[in-house]
Amino acid sequence: MDSVVLDTNVFVATGFNERSHSAQILKQVQRGEVRMIWNEETRDETRYILRKIPLLRWDEVTDLFNDRDRFTGTLDLNRYDYVDDAADRKFLALAEATGAALVSNDNHVLVHAERATVPVLTPSEFLAARCA
Repeated sequence: MDSVVLDTNVFVATGFNERSHSAQILKQVQRGEVRMIWNEETRDETRYILRKIPLLRWDEVTDLFNDRDRFTGTLDLNRYDYVDDAADRKFLALAEATGAALVSNDNHVLVHAERATVPVLTPSEFLAARCA
């Protein structure tokens, strides 16, 4: 699992606890140990949420969204209508389109992990899998 799609809540968790499992994953991305796959929609949501929460700063993570790991293909979000929160579907769709693991703290996504064709993991599960 060298490639991940990170749900926005991973960035939020990092902003509130720099020693969290989420923060450890972002540090691995910074060091180039893990590729963070993203597309315009996932980046835009992350930017929107981080700018919306006064204690968090978009400019501290913007460099993680590098062009090398950007996905520019089309995603079929309709395949994921079983995910209750429509805003979460793009993360699962992107992970499956690229073969990356999806890392999330969101129960709307995690409850459907068994339906996914890629690993859908919490930050702690992702870190444990990398160490195994």
